[in-house]
Amino acid sequence: MIRRIARPMLAAIFVSSGLDAVKHPSGRAKAAAPLLDKAIPVLGLPDDKELIVRANGVAMLVGGTLLASGKLPRLASAVLAASLVPTTLAVHSFWEKPFGADRSRDRNDFLKNLGLLGGVLLATVDTEGKPGLAWRARKLRSDAADRVASARESLPSPLGQ
Repeated sequence: MIRRIARPMLAAIFVSSGLDAVKHPSGRAKAAAPLLDKAIPVLGLPDDKELIVRANGVAMLVGGTLLASGKLPRLASAVLAASLVPTTLAVHSFWEKPFGADRSRDRNDFLKNLGLLGGVLLATVDTEGKPGLAWRARKLRSDAADRVASARESLPSPLGQ
């Protein structure tokens, strides 16, 4: 029950921000320009900052929608975490601003995004009480080893040794 309430609550900011980034990328592209100027050549991205902002917005919009609806929540949360990090670093780099109201606002927004990142990271590991893939793989390996040992014991001697 908690997941059905919490996931849409967590996803709401991503859906809203993602839609805004897709519709109005220019302000965000301008704010992200210093980070994008460094990242574009290193990552081999197209030199179209508004396109990159829109792509990040689409990731937030799709990831948020999937998380809110409970469809592929772990994958959706991972996508949201990956989209939130560059957004936070590009837009809320309070450490680069002089002391004052703008720095204080950006610090608070940075910390808010850090909290959101913590929330989506928790959602990436939430298996809803079901065993995760790593546990399932270990269990399969253990079961297979038990079957092999059991089969060896049932073989007649000298083959059973």
